[in-house]
Amino acid sequence: MENFEEQLRKDLHQFLLSMKEVDNRMPECPDVEEKWEEIAKAYIPDGIREFQDFPSASLGWMMYIGMAVAKMWDTEWEIYSKIEDLYAYMRDKRGYDAMDEYIREEVLLLQGVDYTVLEKVTGECASRVYNALMHQRFSPNSRCT
Repeated sequence: MENFEEQLRKDLHQFLLSMKEVDNRMPECPDVEEKWEEIAKAYIPDGIREFQDFPSASLGWMMYIGMAVAKMWDTEWEIYSKIEDLYAYMRDKRGYDAMDEYIREEVLLLQGVDYTVLEKVTGECASRVYNALMHQRFSPNSRCT
């Protein structure tokens, strides 16, 4: 599984580099890494529930959450880091189904072309992750670590 995850991470990074959406060097942020596990654990029940019917949304929402947390770290991390359930905080602003819009509009402050480009890039990344997962032929009840 680790080789799969590492290869997927590299492939997505190369894709995003080709689109000029990320820097060549991956950032390190221990503050966010510490909080990320609890954010991901809070997301899992919603993400799994939605994955069956909306796999790209379920996967893409995690990317939006990651971008939102990065933006929060850049701006007001001393405030956001103290929020007990940062995932629920974002989700509850407009609900799960509109969380992508909330993050693009209210957290990342995107409009117009930037708003649309991010929607398309995130959708493409989610689609690539989904396709990679399907090629792994994981069984529905397999344990993910």
